[in-house]
Amino acid sequence: MERLVPTIQHYDWGDRSFIASLQSRAPSGEPEAELWMGAHQRSPSMLAHAGVGLDEAIARDPVATLGSSVHQAFGALPFLAKILASAHPLSIQTHPSTAQAQAGFDRENRLGIPRMSPNRVYPDPSHKPELLCALTPFEAKCGFRPLDDARALFDLLGGSADRDRQLGLIIERLAQPGAGCDVYHDVLAWLLRGGTPVDELVAATVRAAAAAGDGPFRRELTWCAPIAARHPGDVGVVVGLLLNHVALDPGQAMFLGAGNLHSYLRGAGVELMANSDNVIRGGLTSKHVDVEELLSVVDTTPAEPVVQHASGPLQRFDAPVADFSLTRVALADPVRIEIAGAEIVIVTVGSAVLVDHLGASLLAACGAPVWVPASYRGFVISGSGSAYRAGVGLLPARS
Repeated sequence: MERLVPTIQHYDWGDRSFIASLQSRAPSGEPEAELWMGAHQRSPSMLAHAGVGLDEAIARDPVATLGSSVHQAFGALPFLAKILASAHPLSIQTHPSTAQAQAGFDRENRLGIPRMSPNRVYPDPSHKPELLCALTPFEAKCGFRPLDDARALFDLLGGSADRDRQLGLIIERLAQPGAGCDVYHDVLAWLLRGGTPVDELVAATVRAAAAAGDGPFRRELTWCAPIAARHPGDVGVVVGLLLNHVALDPGQAMFLGAGNLHSYLRGAGVELMANSDNVIRGGLTSKHVDVEELLSVVDTTPAEPVVQHASGPLQRFDAPVADFSLTRVALADPVRIEIAGAEIVIVTVGSAVLVDHLGASLLAACGAPVWVPASYRGFVISGSGSAYRAGVGLLPARS
């Protein structure tokens, strides 16, 4: 059991103070978007005492660090934990299934695209489902909204007798008969492939959203102008209106599976995902965008996201994958935790004391993660505040 030194990703959408405040230090002056805790090759954490990368420590003794069942199933640490802190919207994006990731990874290898190239879509051969639990009020676009809602929203935007021609075109496409997934895929392809002058459509959408006032869909429409100001002429402004607008309170969580089109708008949270950096972007970004790959991967089935609520001293959030599980711990009197594989523990409020199977204790300060190898089999945790345990998912516990 050892303190873990995470890495910070300075993406331009990042908040400048949240992660620094969490760690009780002065802000760096740069956006601090994500705190990475794991062994991903792009930015592995360090073991503070051993002075080696977590990826190197695992490679030296994978069975002791990961556990035999995890090592046999994955061959590596299967999850990546993050603290995400956004001050501005992230890209419109989705993530592949396992089969899609492996096929894309192999294809880009054959094409000779360097694994760390910014133009590579599949740097990893694995899927990237993710679970986000809010630490602050958190807003996001997530999955396609019920089709009738999208029709009502765009009817509102184009409701005047002299409605804008561009809005009229999208209203007509949304009105076509067919299953919601087919209608949405047609509309999405039309938008992303530039089937209409994008600058005109975005400008018309922003004008109509401002004119809509405080009526229905007020929350999502108020985002149109600031997103358009940050990403002028980007069709993601319009695509985002096809998606569910989700507002999470602290302690609430949602799971995002393969193909889910989403964009995090603002807020901070604990994010846990498979150990993959496969991101397929469609807009609201200066990074690589691959429209055709996104259209081949995205799931356009209308579905409202399921919001999960933290309750009780130990709340394990539902994530139907083997790669990871996330548990919120309400810190108080000592609680014995049994583990099925390696875990990373991060305190987000207060502090905690972890005691290992030999009786040795370690103080976990807020924002300072702790690495617990599988060989420890468990630990006792106590303190005040709250912490999160990132571990493996649906693997059976050891006998």
